[in-house]
Amino acid sequence: MEVHALAWAGLIVVVIGLITVDFVGHARNPHPPSIREAATWTVGYMALAALFGLGLLVFGGGEAALSFYSGWALEWSLSLDNLFVFIIILTTFRVPRDFQQKALLLGIVIALVMRFLFILAGIAIINRFSAVFYLFGAFLIYTAIKQVIEARGDEDDAAEEAEEFVDNRMTRLVRRLMPTTDGFVGNKLIHRHAGRTFITPLLIVVVALGSADVMFALDSIPAIFGITQDPFLVFSATAFSLLGLRQLFFLIDGLLDRMAYLSYGLAVILGFIGFKLINHALHENELGFINGGRPVEAIPEPSTVVSLAVIVVSLLTVALVSVVQARRQSRVESRTAE
Repeated sequence: MEVHALAWAGLIVVVIGLITVDFVGHARNPHPPSIREAATWTVGYMALAALFGLGLLVFGGGEAALSFYSGWALEWSLSLDNLFVFIIILTTFRVPRDFQQKALLLGIVIALVMRFLFILAGIAIINRFSAVFYLFGAFLIYTAIKQVIEARGDEDDAAEEAEEFVDNRMTRLVRRLMPTTDGFVGNKLIHRHAGRTFITPLLIVVVALGSADVMFALDSIPAIFGITQDPFLVFSATAFSLLGLRQLFFLIDGLLDRMAYLSYGLAVILGFIGFKLINHALHENELGFINGGRPVEAIPEPSTVVSLAVIVVSLLTVALVSVVQARRQSRVESRTAE
């Protein structure tokens, strides 16, 4: 899809505008949002993504709009996994509820900038070496298998390891490099005292949130390239999924532990996208040791509609099965209590 410079400028203005509204309207007025407030803003961000897709439909055509919706749904589903880590980080640092909005917002801003750089690097690599799709696909399939293995393991051990990583490796390193206040100083990131400049634990939390999301980008960026390689569509889908992540956190915080089968759903999605990337690489094969350097077109490439269907059906199935399992578990606990 050919994208005019004005479209890029408009997208950047929208992203900066939404971040500004978030910061001025929420982070500068520290308060834990109610379920109603979080739900309203989450629906609002989803509506904005829907409107953006309609704009693409009008000006870019049906394929562009469908690719955006598929990419946005993929990134949104993968971002649910981020929320588990965000909860662990905020819990580990004992961030007061009133300050969590600011920490999440600034962490997401860092993630947006880093993901934009990853996208540019990924596009540059793809344009030069189409064989990189083999690597992306293999990595996503490996990640899918890892999701299943971790889902079958002890989740408490995984949480403890994540807490240990955040507290020991990140916090201690930063505290060795820069003087740190003993506790939170309001919602300040930097604090001046006795002629010295200190960083606060809130700044460490922001860095931890941003760096944690960068690790997730290693999965999500190759995954979205399985939907589209258009940089405008990739970044817009990523931006809209991340911008609503903060309010989504407050909406489903406490409900994530009921999504018992989320990892299995993400494994299906990542495995499918991994297969799609490898199949695409075979269709554009340039490696001499595979079919003599000629394309392999034995399996048709799944369409964008199929990709969107796999993502949506996987998430709905996970949600439904998790709800059924939660109800069964509740009935068993009630009978045991009796």
